[in-house]
Amino acid sequence: MTHSREKGQSWEKAAERFLRKKGLRSVTRNYGSRFGEIDLVMLDGATLVFVEVRYRARATHGTGAASVTTTKQSRITAAARSYLKQDKRHASRPCRFDVVSIGQDGEKARFDWIRSAFEAA
Repeated sequence: MTHSREKGQSWEKAAERFLRKKGLRSVTRNYGSRFGEIDLVMLDGATLVFVEVRYRARATHGTGAASVTTTKQSRITAAARSYLKQDKRHASRPCRFDVVSIGQDGEKARFDWIRSAFEAA
């Protein structure tokens, strides 16, 4: 596994812990389809939440949330549709797309949770 992939998985696990502390329940991590990958799938009450995790050590190129382009949104929504076709338990649930943007605040990680960050494309 590459160093950057290991770091990415480490930040995804940190985001998952952050969201669990906020009351969400984990369903799966790193769901992959031919359309792309969804970092986290979680439940917020009855709502199925597809979460994109973005980390930026420096904000010189914008926030992590700003890096979720319309192209990336389309890939995530297509992967979400694939997930819902595969996992029928959640097919009738309301769904939303969140972004957890992680940045550095000195030595400490700063989490910015954006609920309903975008609509299905």
